[in-house]
Amino acid sequence: MGNSIYRFLCGLCAPSSQEHGLRGAHTAVAALGRDVLNFEATSQVPDGLSRHVVSSKKAQANWYKKLLVAWKKARPPPKTPEEAACFVVQTLKNHQKADVEGFLVFYGLPHPNAAPSAPAAPPPPKPQGAKFELQTLPVDPKAVSDGDTINVYVDTADPRGSGSVPREVQKAAAERAKARTAKDYQKADALQKIIVDAGYRPVPNARGEEVLGKKYRIRLRGIDAPESAMPYGKEAKEALLKLVQGKSLKVFVYDEDRYGRCVGDIYCDGVFIQEQMLKKGFAWHYTAYDQRPELAKWEKQAQTGRKGLWASSKPQKPWEWRKEKRNGAA
Repeated sequence: MGNSIYRFLCGLCAPSSQEHGLRGAHTAVAALGRDVLNFEATSQVPDGLSRHVVSSKKAQANWYKKLLVAWKKARPPPKTPEEAACFVVQTLKNHQKADVEGFLVFYGLPHPNAAPSAPAAPPPPKPQGAKFELQTLPVDPKAVSDGDTINVYVDTADPRGSGSVPREVQKAAAERAKARTAKDYQKADALQKIIVDAGYRPVPNARGEEVLGKKYRIRLRGIDAPESAMPYGKEAKEALLKLVQGKSLKVFVYDEDRYGRCVGDIYCDGVFIQEQMLKKGFAWHYTAYDQRPELAKWEKQAQTGRKGLWASSKPQKPWEWRKEKRNGAA
């Protein structure tokens, strides 16, 4: 059985794969095609998919059954990410929206209902004053602690993330992988703690493959969002989460604050996150630390439109709220 599966998978790279529409297809589309055809031989769904969807493995197997039938009927099969996304949405149209969207994220496929827009101008390679740049792994929902702070992970294979991974972390990561393969989850959990305590974590990349990530705490430069216990604190956190969840970010780091967080500008698909938070009215311009006039302009736009926290007649500044709390505690 093992040899037949091996020959089958190797066949996907052979000329016969052309009839399945894999030859010449985009990387994401080829990955989808291989997984769909592999399901026919193994009845197994890809590892890592469960991190992106809410339904069970049994439900996932049902999706691949439907996708397999539809793939074989397609004339021709999808070749571009856009075609593949439409193919997935049409085939799984009666399933939960969260599952379909998570499935698309797992394969790196665009959402076909997303409004078309002109390609955003990418930020400069490294703006003046920035000390370094981070390219993050997809952001986990639990990584957003409030409206102006995110915990991100950078693949240790990345030049910035690699640095000097401690020997004990490298060893623990390797042993954890072996323990998980052997289904010794108790040992794997113990090794996971060693990795996490050192500031690292096994994290799924955009393809759902687990890689070792190094943790960075990011404080969004130039804005200050309401604290969780303040009015609009929850809304600010949700607004930031909606902008970054499941996305890989580009972070330009300028400084480090007294809490050890990297202070930086965050971009997602060319969108400047601080700009969006200010325009939506879920953050203040933090003038004590950042005098950029564009931040003041975006805050004024939200204030004029009474968006977000500006719907309140006298919203309290978060730095004043924190000062009152400290004085009260004292």
